[in-house]
Amino acid sequence: MSLEKVSSNKAFDGELVKYKFKSDALGGLDANFNLFLPANAAEGNKVPLLTYLAGLTCTEDNGAQKGHFLGPAAKEGIAILFPDTSPRGAGIEGETDSWDFGVGAGFYLNATHPKWAKHYNMLTHITIELPQVLEAAGLPIDFKRQSIFGHSMGGHGALTLYLNSVLQGTKQYRSVSAFAPISNPVNCPWGQKAFSGYLEGGIDEARDKYDATELIKKLGKEPVHILVDYGTADNFYKNGQLLPENFLKAARDTGYDEVQVRVRAQEGYDHSYYFISTFGEDHIHFHANFLKA
Repeated sequence: MSLEKVSSNKAFDGELVKYKFKSDALGGLDANFNLFLPANAAEGNKVPLLTYLAGLTCTEDNGAQKGHFLGPAAKEGIAILFPDTSPRGAGIEGETDSWDFGVGAGFYLNATHPKWAKHYNMLTHITIELPQVLEAAGLPIDFKRQSIFGHSMGGHGALTLYLNSVLQGTKQYRSVSAFAPISNPVNCPWGQKAFSGYLEGGIDEARDKYDATELIKKLGKEPVHILVDYGTADNFYKNGQLLPENFLKAARDTGYDEVQVRVRAQEGYDHSYYFISTFGEDHIHFHANFLKA
């Protein structure tokens, strides 16, 4: 799994590099990702890693180019990993028929339906394979200090990967934040479509593994560090795709207060990267509190 450097750009005195490699988790397909390393990253000064998961139809480039994350990350001395949102080039029948399922819509799970199981394993790709590839390449990253954030489908991915790591005791990520996440996907059309297709056990399998609202109910008193922002003018919020109130109610009912689980309604903001870039610096600073401790 050797890395091939595709491109490199200086940014905020650090470097943003696009890499590609043959991914075992994605069935031997090429996988692309971007990695931002701040100027202070060095062999003798390994930096913490923040992973950004993008939303439906996006690639590894959207967050890197439009999120306005790099400047704040450079100031905090944090590396940011930008993976892709799905496998590409599998050639599975129907994978390019719809913008909200298949290519560009991997939903950050491991597929169990035989049609998709060989290639659609974004959970393993994100949580295991990419850290292993980065470490094997000798990049100056401290993998004991990781956090995760994301947008929309990627917000769903960030929340569920974080909550599962807490539930399983691995605690891979110190904190999680999300912009307009799909917070209760078993109860929204996007999630129902994805889970019915990718998972052999459908909605029931997803409820146990891939729904943030259901997962947080299982935690009890385990400490968490969660920040969620969504816009009140977001049409996907208005149409019932995001359901952040369900997540917030589950968190409060489980006993988490505003310090541990903070969900903020941002008046007048939509679902776009204008919204994300407005609050991106705030999210970087949120994670820095835990990554630099």
